[in-house]
Amino acid sequence: MRNLESTPKIYVGTYSQYNNGSLFGKWFDLTDFADFKEFLQDCYEFHRNELDPELMLQDWENIPDFLISECSLHKEAFTYFEAIGEMDHETAEAFEIYCKQINYWPSNGYELDDQLDGFRESYRGFFGGSGKDATLEYTYQYIEETGLLSGVPSALEKYFDYEAFAKDLFLEGYSEYEGHVFVDY
Repeated sequence: MRNLESTPKIYVGTYSQYNNGSLFGKWFDLTDFADFKEFLQDCYEFHRNELDPELMLQDWENIPDFLISECSLHKEAFTYFEAIGEMDHETAEAFEIYCKQINYWPSNGYELDDQLDGFRESYRGFFGGSGKDATLEYTYQYIEETGLLSGVPSALEKYFDYEAFAKDLFLEGYSEYEGHVFVDY
């Protein structure tokens, strides 16, 4: 996993304790567990004082909402954290956006590997760091990479309307979220 500030953690209590007015539980650092099964075993072991504890996830940190709710942690969460642990911060942020707002994982039914493949095909990079319009920054790169203006004389090239082209480009085929640019498929 990455640093302590981005470590996924869950405060786990039980519905029985909660219904009896107690918030008794424990913070579990998910980086301490190899997989979902090991995490659940530790939770049940901690709440062994109850006959049949019904776990309640009362609070969490650094876990995307699409992986967790009050009553469940998605079984693919550990695989997800392993995958983003191998990414730099910017790419991990973009992958979370892709899963949450573009391709709706895990509810789309895809395996994580397929989701990662789709992300790699779609993601074009982060263009919001310069304080300028990310769509315009990407448009300049797009025009350069595609050679769109390569045959145009330099005297005419300065009249090209990059802003209008950026609007059209992002109306049909590209999306921008928080400075991250994606191809729409």
